[in-house]
Amino acid sequence: MTTLADRPNTALLVIDVQNDVVRGAHERDAVVAAIAGLVERARAEGAPVVWVQDHGEERAQGSPGWQIVPELAPAEGEPRIAKEYGDSFEDTDLEQVLAGLRVGRLVVAGAQTDMCVRSTLHGALTRGYDALLVGDAHTTEDLTEWGAPPPAQVIAHTNLYWKFQSAPGRTAGTVPAAEVDFRQKV
Repeated sequence: MTTLADRPNTALLVIDVQNDVVRGAHERDAVVAAIAGLVERARAEGAPVVWVQDHGEERAQGSPGWQIVPELAPAEGEPRIAKEYGDSFEDTDLEQVLAGLRVGRLVVAGAQTDMCVRSTLHGALTRGYDALLVGDAHTTEDLTEWGAPPPAQVIAHTNLYWKFQSAPGRTAGTVPAAEVDFRQKV
């Protein structure tokens, strides 16, 4: 039900599933496997897959740590968005890419739950997109040393509160990977 005109398509947005970002992340292998399954299904169902890669002082573009994890491989022609900020829309060409693909609904997976995934979900909803979080396809690192809850609680809380998000003319929600329908038009 996006507020964006003439945007009937759904895209899979894979955020920051990079070597340095998910090294040591909570249930890393299970989350990467869930994302791999989503990528395969999106491609089979004709939905665009858009890859986001964070860079900065800690992760230089092109460095080994900046690379997408080896279990996932962007296909030829799939958009890759380089970003410096938590919200994948901020100071990037993501909006132009999605407009060109006529995307009004995003299925979001990736890392980190409490940073880039959350920021991008909110950024998408604010910009008029329907934004669906895949509850078993996002992860974060353990930040309890700095006062954060344990990763499993961060993930569970994000799944819970995003399940009830909405905005005028837009929908949000949380679903398991097995229930994602890429053919759904908005």
